[in-house]
Amino acid sequence: MDQKKNKKIIGIVGGGQLGRMLTQAGHKLGFKIIVLDPTPNSPAGQIADRQIVGDFKDREKILELASVSDFMTFEIESADNETLQKIKDSGMPVNPNPETLRIIKDKFKQKAFLQEHNIPVAPFALVGSMDDALKQGEIFSYPYLLKARFDAYDGRGNCVVNSKKEIESAFQKLSQSPLYAEKFIKFKKELAVVSARDVYGRIVSFPVVETIHKNNICHIVKSPAPIEKETREKAEGMANKVLDALRGVGVFGIEMFLTTDGEILVNEIAPRVHNSGHHTIEAFNASQFEQHIRAITGMHLLDLEPLSKHAVMINILGERESEAEPKGIEEAESLGYTKAHIYGKVKTKVERKMGHITVLSDNLDEAEAKAVEARKKISI
Repeated sequence: MDQKKNKKIIGIVGGGQLGRMLTQAGHKLGFKIIVLDPTPNSPAGQIADRQIVGDFKDREKILELASVSDFMTFEIESADNETLQKIKDSGMPVNPNPETLRIIKDKFKQKAFLQEHNIPVAPFALVGSMDDALKQGEIFSYPYLLKARFDAYDGRGNCVVNSKKEIESAFQKLSQSPLYAEKFIKFKKELAVVSARDVYGRIVSFPVVETIHKNNICHIVKSPAPIEKETREKAEGMANKVLDALRGVGVFGIEMFLTTDGEILVNEIAPRVHNSGHHTIEAFNASQFEQHIRAITGMHLLDLEPLSKHAVMINILGERESEAEPKGIEEAESLGYTKAHIYGKVKTKVERKMGHITVLSDNLDEAEAKAVEARKKISI
């Protein structure tokens, strides 16, 4: 181990499923984990060494977490970047860089940042009124996307505007946040690259994956993506360009569109471990979560070795509003080379991420078919 012997505690802002899997990876490497989350007995808090109950934006609670940590990170973009920056300025390692978080948590600033660094994105514009939205309809044509600048994820905070008639209802739906508009992109596939950078400047990326979404929520991830070599190299190059532009270390999830004319556009960046990398727990010698822990604590990243020719992940989404009652796990895993992860959330909600399933196989189509079959066996 190449971390300092007297530095063993990692503080994580956020205690959801990402924090839970980071906690598992941190324990494997010998670290103690303390998480900050507003929900008592959060998914990560159930297995962490300690949970501080408090909001991700609560300055005093974040400072409390810092006071008992040697390293700090976050698993949610709504974390208070200003407080994290002050903690970093005081000398504590906080990664990814809070300045990167400041840019990325504002979706409009994120697009502008990428554009400034010559990273191709869909055309976009600020929208401050319904008149602005009407003008963007004329510029982008219909349909186009109206998006919240802050706290948007899993399709929440996005509206497809199909005509002038839909602008008022879109405004009402998204009224809690400043807005921007984005041209609707016709794409062949959605791709993603999960990349890690360590404190020594080394970048290690997992293979490009294809992501399939339903209702703007990631549904299935196929690894590696079934794409041409030229497209794969473009996506890999784009990921490296993004990491060169960003500051700080850790894992970044980079979502992209493969357009109908073969171009690669960056859609969004997550300055954290990402849903498109969950399969890495079983599919590689080091998961995205282990690579993140290694990076933020000053350890070297591992060279990646695939443990299977193909992997497919399918999310387990809630289908009702009630107490969670996971069933069918053993039946799903009995299919072979199939692993189910349940996140420990107390309540299930419609389309809430409650777990995921990963299937390993020598054949991509077989892996996907088995993942779909396994999902049918699980209720939650």
